[in-house]
Amino acid sequence: MTIALFLLVLFAAMTVGVPIAFALMLTALALMVHLDFFDAQLLAQNVQAGFDSFPLLAVPFFILAGELMNAGGLSRRIIDLARALVGHIPGGLGYVAIIASLLLASMSGSAIADTAALATLLLPMMRQQRYPDGPSAGLIASGGIIAPIIPPSMPMVIYGVTTNTSISKLFLAGIVPGVLMACALVLVWRHVAGSAALPVASPTPWRERWQALGRSAWALMLPVIIIGGLRFGWFTPTEAAVVAAVYALMVATLVYRELTLAGLYRVFVSAAKTTGVVMFLCGAATAASYMITLADLPGELARTFAPLLEQRVLFMLVVAVFLLAVGMVMDLTPTILILGPVLAPLAEQAGIDPVYFGFIFIFIGSLGLLTPPVGTVLNVVAGVGRLRMEGIVRGVLPFLAAYFGLLLLLIAFPAIVLTPLRWLS
Repeated sequence: MTIALFLLVLFAAMTVGVPIAFALMLTALALMVHLDFFDAQLLAQNVQAGFDSFPLLAVPFFILAGELMNAGGLSRRIIDLARALVGHIPGGLGYVAIIASLLLASMSGSAIADTAALATLLLPMMRQQRYPDGPSAGLIASGGIIAPIIPPSMPMVIYGVTTNTSISKLFLAGIVPGVLMACALVLVWRHVAGSAALPVASPTPWRERWQALGRSAWALMLPVIIIGGLRFGWFTPTEAAVVAAVYALMVATLVYRELTLAGLYRVFVSAAKTTGVVMFLCGAATAASYMITLADLPGELARTFAPLLEQRVLFMLVVAVFLLAVGMVMDLTPTILILGPVLAPLAEQAGIDPVYFGFIFIFIGSLGLLTPPVGTVLNVVAGVGRLRMEGIVRGVLPFLAAYFGLLLLLIAFPAIVLTPLRWLS
């Protein structure tokens, strides 16, 4: 009964166009009334407690770092370096997109920011060289979702705070799978480029390659600082976010000198707006999570899933199918805030490592960014490139299939995630 009420109120509110944050608060109110426990003051206190969290301070600073990177020229220099290295290979701009997406993911942690930067800079080049729009846009969108996997990942910060899972370990768990995602894209794009007979650009002279490396050196130091600092315990994920934002600000203003005072104001305003949306979501989700706990919703789900808890692989497959279905109609952040506190205890009862489960949760949720009808990343590429959604969906299917194959591999062999995690930790 409680599960049905929770789902009915949540999806009914979303269906009629209520913003997700308010839908979550309506869900909390409905559960309060159902439990005969209505208290407006308690609801307000839980909303405030949801964003009154030191680890969550990482979110606004990582958002700010991503905005500074795009406005200050760091992202463009990363793409220029990748183009100088592999732009001459058949279908070279596709490989540029893959390498750039991997490097940008290690600096921003935002799928939307990385996808927008890649689409803005690379789609016009691909069109100029007569690359097919669908596969090109599909590749850029698929590369963009590496950002939630590679540290610093904002979804991992939110998941860690919501489920009380180690954010540092979540960060480190995503490094190897993020590289595997890039390798999967390379294999698929190689097939696409071979069948489409794409044009070949002339090789970049080695002197220009070294110059491109020199121009991007300051930008390349950012992921080294973040990952190295986390690995050796120099700072926490929250402190890493501050370091990333300050470093990006210094490079953009003092080294590259592309960010003016007017541009800096726009960056701060944009970062503040995005932060406000995310934090309000976190507050509303905390209120809903409090009532979910009082209503014993995890206990009801545990009794429902009891036959599966002894079969780890089967349980993970069922959760994967469920999250993929949810990801088609809901964005990644609300998925984490709503379902993370519910499913994480079930995984613990099934004997699944909490960091491993958290990583798989975020990986599956990231795939939802590529699936219509919501497909946030697809909408970003369509908007930037002024493309029809149907063509982008067809173009993304081969890359999405490769990601599904990688997901099955990670579920069947958890050591792919856990073994590097133990070494890095």
